[in-house]
Amino acid sequence: MNISRIAAMGVLALMTACTPKGELATGAAAPKPVATVNGKALTSAQFDFFVKTVTGKPVEALTIEQRGQVLDTLVRAEVVAQQAEKDGLDKQGDAPASMAMARLQILEQAAMANYLKDRKPSDAELKAEYDAQVAAMPKMQYKARHILVKTKEEADRIIADLKKGAKFEKLAAAQSLDGSKTNGGDLGWFSPTNMVKPFADAVAGLKKGETTSAPVQSEFGWHVIRLDDTRETAPPGFDTVKDRLGQIVEAKKFKAYGDDLLKTAKVEKTP
Repeated sequence: MNISRIAAMGVLALMTACTPKGELATGAAAPKPVATVNGKALTSAQFDFFVKTVTGKPVEALTIEQRGQVLDTLVRAEVVAQQAEKDGLDKQGDAPASMAMARLQILEQAAMANYLKDRKPSDAELKAEYDAQVAAMPKMQYKARHILVKTKEEADRIIADLKKGAKFEKLAAAQSLDGSKTNGGDLGWFSPTNMVKPFADAVAGLKKGETTSAPVQSEFGWHVIRLDDTRETAPPGFDTVKDRLGQIVEAKKFKAYGDDLLKTAKVEKTP
């Protein structure tokens, strides 16, 4: 049982502990319980959900012995949750905020699934999103080496040594603080978006084979950079990213839905 499943068990325990005795939160008649704990019914729907959360399988896939073990775990969680409520823990510390956030997350996920069930992305929408993503991609990739040191003075000395004919790879191996020192400072191919801005800007301003004439400062220290090569960025094939595009389009649709709800909502923010 991994941590995420244990966390899910905790959320479910909070939900079951907060459900009125003998009925669903909606007020509808409760399904046949799988167990009753201090008068509180644990429904088959709750048990089915718990089984799927803990094991990743439907109830039908478990043996009778396994079902009994999971039910014992659910009952134990309910007993502990009930005692926590008796002790007032649902109103102390982070518990109220955590329960409120769990409610928001669960209902938002349910709202998303409900809203998007009849709004699956069309091929035209996917293609439009693909074109937009490709247009926003960096047009070039770079292959560069660098030497990272703590101070500007160190970087200045390295640049001076390079001008005197020192080998970049040897200086990187001897003086760089970066893990790339084992490869002579080689960073391989990268896009500007993969690097911090000062570094990316410096690389973009170099010609092939050129080294920065002055040290470049970033949050990591001072860099001496040499650009070895460039190439145009090749966009991924449409079919290889189609699933991801669908997620992006759906996320945008649901955001638009939320934006529309916000327009009619009465919101008062406290400064």
